[in-house]
Amino acid sequence: KMRILGLDFGSKTVGVAVSDELGLTATGLEIVRRTSPNKLRKTLARIEKIIEEYNIEKIILGYPIMLDGSEGERVEKTKEFASMLERRIGKEIIFQDERLTTVEAYEIMDLMGIKKEERYDYVDMVAAKVILEDYLNR
Repeated sequence: KMRILGLDFGSKTVGVAVSDELGLTATGLEIVRRTSPNKLRKTLARIEKIIEEYNIEKIILGYPIMLDGSEGERVEKTKEFASMLERRIGKEIIFQDERLTTVEAYEIMDLMGIKKEERYDYVDMVAAKVILEDYLNR
């Protein structure tokens, strides 16, 4: 049974979510944090381990286009990350429009009763879950 991985790539974190074996639901898994935006070796190694552990067949990566549809610096960084990841693991990577996922993540955390000061601890993981759910629902 194969699963799908959802990733929300940020400047110092990567939110990680995984689908169930049927590809119906998404669960937030963890946030991979790094000290510097350019230090990706440990991040890539952790994602590789998750891919092996959960028998991942493909990766859905949030694509951070602007609300007006234009592409900024975050898109370039995300594309660079995608090519590094693809070279390392050789799995299919699909970009998923992630506009408003952070807003949605904050609304979900609101509903879950997560205190404002604790949201930073969860936002990237919840955003990865939203990105993966958007893909699964398509």
